[in-house]
Amino acid sequence: MSEKTQPLGEKTEIRTTGAPAPAWVFSQGVRKGPILQVSGQGPQDPATGAYLYEGDVRAQTRRTLENVKAVLTAGGASVADVVMFRVYLTERGHFAAMNEVYADFLTENLPAGAVKPCRTTVFVELPHEVMLVEIDAQAVLD
Repeated sequence: MSEKTQPLGEKTEIRTTGAPAPAWVFSQGVRKGPILQVSGQGPQDPATGAYLYEGDVRAQTRRTLENVKAVLTAGGASVADVVMFRVYLTERGHFAAMNEVYADFLTENLPAGAVKPCRTTVFVELPHEVMLVEIDAQAVLD
């Protein structure tokens, strides 16, 4: 996985091959000072951009969180630096399954006793029909 940053004035654009390339005109992530914002990630294969796991919100959530983590890592952050995750789901009925995968991901990626990030979950229509979940994150580095 190659990571690359490109200075843009006071901001740094975060790029990594560990997450899918943006489909439109935006950055995978932007860091300004100690703040790192990760753009909304979906259940895409980082190498091909193909949407994965049609109809499986658990697998889509896991892939999406791994894509978010890749951008965090490329920006010099970890899951422990995240202060806020925003989860966008297409159906309320997917909440419990997403929440289980999310909890497992935090357990695997946070040190014991760490403060868990805040989270908001919103139910929306996403840009691609196959997408059941999209997640973005904001991290603050010391």
